Amino acid sequence: MATGLRDAIRSLVNDRGISEELIQKTIEEFLFAAYKRKFGTVENAVVTFSEDGEDVALYARKTIVDEVDDEVLEISLEDSLALNEDCEIGDELLISIDPKEFDRIAVQSAKQKAKQTLRDIQKDTLYSEFKGKEGEMVIGYYQREKGGDIFIDLGKTEGIMPKRFQSPREVYRQNDRIKCLIYSVEKAHTGLRILLSRTHTDFVAKLFEIEVPEVYDRTIEIHKMVREPGYRTKLAVYTNREDIDPVGACVGLKGVRIQTIVRELEGEKIDVLRYDLDPVEYIKNALSPADVKNVYILDYGKKSALAVVDESQLSLAIGKQGLNVRLANRLVDWNIDVKTEEQFREMDVSVESKRELEALFIDDGEEGEITTISDLPGIEERIIAFLEQNNIVLIEDYINMSEEQVLSIPGITKEDVQSINAILSEYVDIVEEETAEEYVETFECPECGFEITADMETCPNCGVGLSFEEEVIEE
Repeated sequence: MATGLRDAIRSLVNDRGISEELIQKTIEEFLFAAYKRKFGTVENAVVTFSEDGEDVALYARKTIVDEVDDEVLEISLEDSLALNEDCEIGDELLISIDPKEFDRIAVQSAKQKAKQTLRDIQKDTLYSEFKGKEGEMVIGYYQREKGGDIFIDLGKTEGIMPKRFQSPREVYRQNDRIKCLIYSVEKAHTGLRILLSRTHTDFVAKLFEIEVPEVYDRTIEIHKMVREPGYRTKLAVYTNREDIDPVGACVGLKGVRIQTIVRELEGEKIDVLRYDLDPVEYIKNALSPADVKNVYILDYGKKSALAVVDESQLSLAIGKQGLNVRLANRLVDWNIDVKTEEQFREMDVSVESKRELEALFIDDGEEGEITTISDLPGIEERIIAFLEQNNIVLIEDYINMSEEQVLSIPGITKEDVQSINAILSEYVDIVEEETAEEYVETFECPECGFEITADMETCPNCGVGLSFEEEVIEE
């Protein structure tokens, strides 16, 4: 067939991302379709490619016979001898077919089928490639906008960034380079539909992975992230390495790492804070950049808390239109109310009273004692976990242990013991069990019948002298 076929195949491989084997198969199907259009069958059609891929040939396999009944499938011995002197009746010959012999309609029909096949192959290939990249970062170039949606050139195909997935801060121009997250990949009747996003928290997480090696290699973990796209993002981070400051590593020296991410987000504010198992500390951290003086837990069951700040910190803690405290609520999964010290003092019922009442009474109003360590207000989850691992669940179990025994538990420090003891002294009345009194036998006074004991010398009722040992003997 035509030379230069190899270059054409390579061009399709590079431009459309289709494998060479699939392209050759498509060419085969193209030739078979044209052959069938002309001869009515493909039963005896054969397509071969040269080893270097430069040429392709189409043949008709025909059986040598004395008398030809079917010109498509058979060839006479006389005609076959002209092609090959060594052939005999019953042999099969490959007769070369020149595609130029096909009529225009046959070729056109075959071309249409080949194009559709290539489109289907390309769609399947791209789908497999991009489906595996869902949740990953990709870089493309702004092409056009339609109905608020942005179309982005991804090289082999095009992606769509819907308006709802665009940050309100960002404005794009023709050929702008855009980083975005592959949110979802779907097959549609019009082709491949790749949805891109710059508003999801996973997008910011990927930016941190790029800029902070410790996040990428999971030395630092992102516990949770919440975001109001274009305005503010809060993320809580932690690490199991004592020699690494997770917040400092994410911010970088002189803020260089965080500033790179902020620039990518067109100035969106980012608060990186330390995750803490203690809800009090976690809430304090979550309200950054505000400086929180104190946090009081109002209701553990309902996850309700009160944060107290200086007057100068109130607007910072709440944020513009309540954004800062709203994001903090979502981050810690608590309902946080922010008050100044003066507002706190004016509250009808003090938070301390509420906290004590909550510790003493269960939610349904029935009186109940605090019996387990996990019920104690202010006990860190870390400490509870260490104790439970050693089968210390009840407060009674803990009280019956010596300080040395408690300190021998892995993970428990002297400061932990002091913290537990302080909470116990505040919320639990430890009553020592009284020793049962020794049984003392009683007798009646022989004079007045008053109840007397063996240690009495005279009756306290009538004053008669007693000789207890004699009375006992007489009885």
